[in-house]
Amino acid sequence: MKRFHICILVAGFATLTGESLQAAGATTAFSFLRNDASARTAALAGSAVTITDDPNVVFYNPASLATIEGIRGSVGFFKHLLDINAGGASYSTEVEDIGRFGVGLLYTNYGSFTETDAVGNALGTFGANDLALSIGYATMLEEQVYVGGAVKFIYSGIASYTSTAVAADVGILYRIPDARVALGASIRNLGAQLSTYNGIREQLPLDVTVGASVIPRGLPLLLNVGFHRLADDVPSLGERFRHFTVGGEFTLSRVLLLRVGFDNAKRKDFKIGSSADLAGFSAGLGILVSSYSIDYGLSSLGKAGNLHRISVSTAF
Repeated sequence: MKRFHICILVAGFATLTGESLQAAGATTAFSFLRNDASARTAALAGSAVTITDDPNVVFYNPASLATIEGIRGSVGFFKHLLDINAGGASYSTEVEDIGRFGVGLLYTNYGSFTETDAVGNALGTFGANDLALSIGYATMLEEQVYVGGAVKFIYSGIASYTSTAVAADVGILYRIPDARVALGASIRNLGAQLSTYNGIREQLPLDVTVGASVIPRGLPLLLNVGFHRLADDVPSLGERFRHFTVGGEFTLSRVLLLRVGFDNAKRKDFKIGSSADLAGFSAGLGILVSSYSIDYGLSSLGKAGNLHRISVSTAF
């Protein structure tokens, strides 16, 4: 019985790690994989399936790795609710005569907790953390059509208990330069657990996403739209498309970018009574200094609180 409270936490963390707490609460393992990987994409509300020339695309659509030029890297920090800290790093390079590769690492640290028995006697402390390592590859299938894939190893630990999994991501990107339009689709987290916490296997947070982006003529704006979680088991067609996001990136000057976003599902999930406050809305800034991009993203969960991210990217 002395592990009683740890067992409760094992079940509870599955509902905490995804940004949309209610949506992630459907007994899905490794929900931290739903968290946005960078400040830029978080500010755009996760509308990133057609984002290009960014090493963090390894987390969203591995096909977009093929649009990166040179060697690029990024590191970021994410301040979650309840003093949960998370972050990530990504790196991409070209291998001559083979293609473009990318590596991505995501982590979440939940801090230290007091371990008690069933009657509340303190037995010590323990920690909890999640980790995912992705290795991706992309190439140009034909002119302006890119395909890619990634494999990932996923680990979760709570005290002495662990769970592991392997998964794959695949994606496609089609760019139409004359129309300044891009179309993309990805399937993420297609895999299974290797080991479980309690012997009961759970599904990974499978995410089928389609999206598009456009740069309207005469406007310094990159507009992104995405439909997420299209493989979810839902009761109606309308419910299937509730997970849509919109993000806009405005180029204010050569060194300053303004980003805003909207997540429809998050706004509905965090509505309390008749008020959703600013839940579902996000915003951020990008500052370009020499070869560096310093990005900040703020995502609102309404009355539940705000999520803060900062990322730094560079070309080597």
